[in-house]
Amino acid sequence: MLVKQNSTFDKVALEQKVKHMYKNVALEPHQLYHFEMGRSLAVKLGYPTEMLDTIPAGAVDSFAGVGYHFGLANIKPGNRVLDLGSGSGMDLFIAAQLTGPSGSVVGIDMTDEQLNKAKYLAALNGYSNITLVKGYIEELPFGDGEFDVVISNGVINLSPDKSSLFSEVSRVLKTGGRLAVSDIVTELLLPDSITCNTSLWAACIGGAMQQDEFFNSMENSGLKKFQVVHNVQYEFISKSAQGASRQYGVKSFSVCGDKI
Repeated sequence: MLVKQNSTFDKVALEQKVKHMYKNVALEPHQLYHFEMGRSLAVKLGYPTEMLDTIPAGAVDSFAGVGYHFGLANIKPGNRVLDLGSGSGMDLFIAAQLTGPSGSVVGIDMTDEQLNKAKYLAALNGYSNITLVKGYIEELPFGDGEFDVVISNGVINLSPDKSSLFSEVSRVLKTGGRLAVSDIVTELLLPDSITCNTSLWAACIGGAMQQDEFFNSMENSGLKKFQVVHNVQYEFISKSAQGASRQYGVKSFSVCGDKI
């Protein structure tokens, strides 16, 4: 794992900071954060407007992703899909429409408010092929080879144990299954002053992996990297986040890899 962990890094504090921020994202989506949110961000990142029009507006309001990877995911009718850090469910609802009634989608998240909002929206809008699970993405409560596709949007950088995360993704994917994610990476190694700052972790910067290490972690877990899209339209909006982005080459990309 690339991100440096030292004695000053507090994983408990990080978890609480992340939960607090994404609780607010679920409950108060129109407040100001380190990052853009909502429909305007989704459209900027490449989500088709007609796709956004067919899913619950409340999920779109709380969208805080960093890229569009459904073109890479290639979700088919009948697939079983897992969404890591599913939040209020925007990508979850899109995936559920792509799998159709013959498929299913599972969302896993550690934040109660995000889960509750997604559950409410799924029930209200009749999404019978969606299941929401509370848990950690480094310890997936699923059997080996359960899923055809695993997706994630802006969440891997928040994990304090990325090696376990990639191993778990590979474990729950079927042979020939696919991981398709959008996430934040860096061009340069981040210093302790950033990696030990829980606010910058929660803002999707402090835990970002160096991009080559991200690829190596995928491949070491049995996931063959074969396509990358750089999301140049994604921008941080707070001064501290923008400064780290300029100095260390923090950026968004989308990548997919098949389990071999």
